[in-house]
Amino acid sequence: MLLNTIKRTVFLLGLLILLPVMAQATIENSNQQSDPSRELSSEAVMQQFSGEQEESPERKIELQRKHEILFMMGVALLVLLFLTATMGIAMVAFEKDVFVAHIILAGLTLTLATVHAATSIAWFWPY
Repeated sequence: MLLNTIKRTVFLLGLLILLPVMAQATIENSNQQSDPSRELSSEAVMQQFSGEQEESPERKIELQRKHEILFMMGVALLVLLFLTATMGIAMVAFEKDVFVAHIILAGLTLTLATVHAATSIAWFWPY
């Protein structure tokens, strides 16, 4: 029993020592074999994405419409937040059995809040 434990420990320690050494050797080997033409092509690819690209007319959303969409999302978010709080108060103050509804509303509220934040950051971050 003790011998098996010692064997396992030595094996695991050997792996812990050997794996980083093998990884370092692999990295050094790949660095030595790197192709300079590949680096140039990588730079060329990155330059394609660095320039400003215009949106197609089909995908372009006007600023007023963006504000309207975010406003509607905000109103829905406030309604969900109010309903979630109402369910929570009903559970605590009036001992109603609405836990599942409260949790579902809380999940929807959190999801809509995340989507609202992500949308506003994506549309208006650089101002």
